[in-house]
Amino acid sequence: MRRTSWRESGLEVSAARGTSSRGWNVTISAAVALFLSACASVPDRPAERPAVRPTDGPVAEAEAYLRAWEAGDLSALRSAVAGAPADFDAQHQRFRDGLRIVSSRFELGNVERDGESAKATFRAVHVLRGLGDWEMEGTLPFVRREGRWRVRWTPAVLHPEAREGDRFSRTRTWPERAALLDSRGEPLTHVGEVISIGVDPSRVRNRAAVATALQQQLDMDPARVEKTIAAAGTAERFLPLIDVRPERYQQVRPALAPVPGIFFRKKTARLSPAEGFASHTLGRVGEVTAELLTQLGTLYQPGDIVGLSGLERAFEPQLAGAPSGEVVLTRASGETQVLFRFEGKEGTPLTTTLRRDLQAAAEAVLDSVLQPAALVAVDSGTGAVLAIASRPLSQPLHRALTGRYPPGSTFKVVTTEALLARGMEADAPASCPATVAVKGKSFRNFEGEELGVTTLRGAFAHSCNTAYVLLSATLGGGALGEAARRFGFDVTYHPGLPSPGGSFPAPKDSVELAAAAIGQGRVLATPLHLASVAAAAESGRWRAPYLVTDLDDGPSASLADGTRGPLRALMRAVVTEGSGRA
Repeated sequence: MRRTSWRESGLEVSAARGTSSRGWNVTISAAVALFLSACASVPDRPAERPAVRPTDGPVAEAEAYLRAWEAGDLSALRSAVAGAPADFDAQHQRFRDGLRIVSSRFELGNVERDGESAKATFRAVHVLRGLGDWEMEGTLPFVRREGRWRVRWTPAVLHPEAREGDRFSRTRTWPERAALLDSRGEPLTHVGEVISIGVDPSRVRNRAAVATALQQQLDMDPARVEKTIAAAGTAERFLPLIDVRPERYQQVRPALAPVPGIFFRKKTARLSPAEGFASHTLGRVGEVTAELLTQLGTLYQPGDIVGLSGLERAFEPQLAGAPSGEVVLTRASGETQVLFRFEGKEGTPLTTTLRRDLQAAAEAVLDSVLQPAALVAVDSGTGAVLAIASRPLSQPLHRALTGRYPPGSTFKVVTTEALLARGMEADAPASCPATVAVKGKSFRNFEGEELGVTTLRGAFAHSCNTAYVLLSATLGGGALGEAARRFGFDVTYHPGLPSPGGSFPAPKDSVELAAAAIGQGRVLATPLHLASVAAAAESGRWRAPYLVTDLDDGPSASLADGTRGPLRALMRAVVTEGSGRA
């Protein structure tokens, strides 16, 4: 609660004041006559008037009342009121509950005294859960009784328009959630029908049986299912566990319906073009969690539908917009009056870099893959991510984006660029034995392959580990580290979702250098970053990959002069004559 200054009898007294968009003068009207003797010989000095303190009179009582209101101290409020009504506490509680007020803050305005009565104006800002700030101006009437200033309270203190028997309420409406779009403007989301599969905890006979059935039919984590059911207690209610599309529901219903406790409900939901389509990247929406409520702030309330993961979560404010609403006063007669309107805000579509057709192709490639996998396609000229997919779909881990793994032979692109930058040519000789040892550490080729004496081109095309281990000694850790940085290793970038990129710790010795040259040891990278490495080899410039069109200004770096042409030719040799042939 803030206050400015006040004046009494023309004497201005300074008081504490915070910054405000408008000045507030606290004035006490009083008539003071000062009589000065014209006789200069009068020896007695006029009695000095007592210093005026900012806490005198109704000002102090008004400040104390607003502080107590701000703190929600109903006992202190009641004690400051002259003849508080029996339902004083209940009226305040209905005011707070009806509007879902989270907190309030007040600023004292003018205080005017007229004999044994006074009037104080104030400005209030009530924070309404799920709607925001409601600013209003009000009045505190005072009466002086038994030497003390007390508030002459009526419902008009809560709001100037309020009278006995009135009720405060609110309305609230979210705008339609904005769409996620592909790079060509095609929608990646729409509203459609789904079947919510869940349980009634009161009718579950065997949690393990429920968990096993859901694991077998929908690949759900049985431990997580059991934990969720156990936490729900035994109350009779529908506990949703997973949403599926109608076609999937028809497949699993015969096996799930006989299990005691499992139930199904139809509902509408935000869907992607096909089941599993870019699901890790686009994310999902659902009822806001307690954790997200604390992160999203007072604009949200329990029951709201929000982005829970992926781009839906990362760009929640943009996609959701802001709710509109009204503060409504309802008379005892049923007549209503709108006291305040929250205008709300429409959500804004988010344009991604994905190509819907290429993303569908990526999903089709991985549909037959049973092991954990990731696939990323990047536009080499821009860094835009055209398609990105992770498997398995049943796990929340987005391997392509956040999984960090030793890059292995894909790092030979970086090592080769470093060798070319040092002046080595593609047809320069290179030895490729089956194994090689560095300070007692043995390195070998896949399946013990041995090429003997070959060239840099042959070693690269056939991914010869031992050749690169031997060649690493000619580079040194410094040169290899510089090449790694040209390919974005140890560079921070923000593609639109959290992604740790690639890291290249400086090798401590020749063993670590040998391991790093073939993407082992302490070198790590995400599949997304490795796609950007391949794109750099094609274009001659590394560009930070990005998923959202507005994020196209990330960091970039040119490869060493004269390396692009030879590197592109070597990349092609992998699929025309080397280990990448079909």
